[in-house]
Amino acid sequence: MDMQMLVALVGTFLLTVLVMPSMIRYFRRHKEGQTIREEGPKWHEKKSGTPTMGGLAFLVAVLVATLAVGFWQHHLTHSLLITLFIMILYGAIGFLDDSVKIFMKRNLGLKAWQKFLAQIVGGVVFLIVFFNDGLQHTLYIPLLGQVSSNVLYIVFVLFWLVGFSNAVNLTDGLDGLVGGLGIIAFLAYALIAYRQGQMDILILTLAFVGGLAGFLIFNHKPAKIFMGDVGSLAIGGVLAAVAILLHREWSLLLIGLVFVIETASVILQVASFKLTGKRIFKMTPIHHHFEMSGWSEWRVVITFWCASLIFTVIYLLIFL
Repeated sequence: MDMQMLVALVGTFLLTVLVMPSMIRYFRRHKEGQTIREEGPKWHEKKSGTPTMGGLAFLVAVLVATLAVGFWQHHLTHSLLITLFIMILYGAIGFLDDSVKIFMKRNLGLKAWQKFLAQIVGGVVFLIVFFNDGLQHTLYIPLLGQVSSNVLYIVFVLFWLVGFSNAVNLTDGLDGLVGGLGIIAFLAYALIAYRQGQMDILILTLAFVGGLAGFLIFNHKPAKIFMGDVGSLAIGGVLAAVAILLHREWSLLLIGLVFVIETASVILQVASFKLTGKRIFKMTPIHHHFEMSGWSEWRVVITFWCASLIFTVIYLLIFL
């Protein structure tokens, strides 16, 4: 790997570490912080008032470092720019959502249909650039092989972008959880991008690794600042976009299996309660189930990190 590529990683790390303390002081000075949901674990109430929207800092750092290194190394491709567009748009959706929660004191933020519509619009723009660039849009379907269908691929891409952005958002409920999971996932895609010679995607993935590593310094338990929807929605959208651009669409089902399990736990819980009136888990997303079962927050986070690392290594050993 060219040493120049590591500038993206180091640059975002340093920018994030330098900016984050000022952001924390600003939110504390203005007494603007996260409101903890009443239906959540009671011991999370002490986190109320903790500054949030920390994702804004590492997203700005990723944007600056990626554009700078991309320009320097002549890798400002359409693929890189459209992925940055997804990052900015999904981050903006999260920023608005966080702003409603903080400044209007409405814990649920934007309405679900508002977020969904904006995410779909972003996906449509992504697809327009994708098709105009003539990128491969066949989809491998188990037992059927490579299937070439524009309609199928469009539906799949929209589902992947919206689904994984929301999956990461659901997972972001414990100090440091998504930060660590994100580092593992982006490192995996950095390796895949390097092996495929896609230096543009390599720059972006390394930038995210650096930014999340810098953010984790302030977000590990006890968190001094939360990521907020601005960070989690952007991370999920970018992971989906990167998997698509590397033509490793299904890889997210293993590299991002923790996100899938977290989302599935919510779906199963809601379905079970509506159909039978009974709950499968003590609380969802499933990380809260383990907390309610007596696990410490750190134990849940470390266990989920280790599980994600194992799933990712398995994928890389088999498919890299």
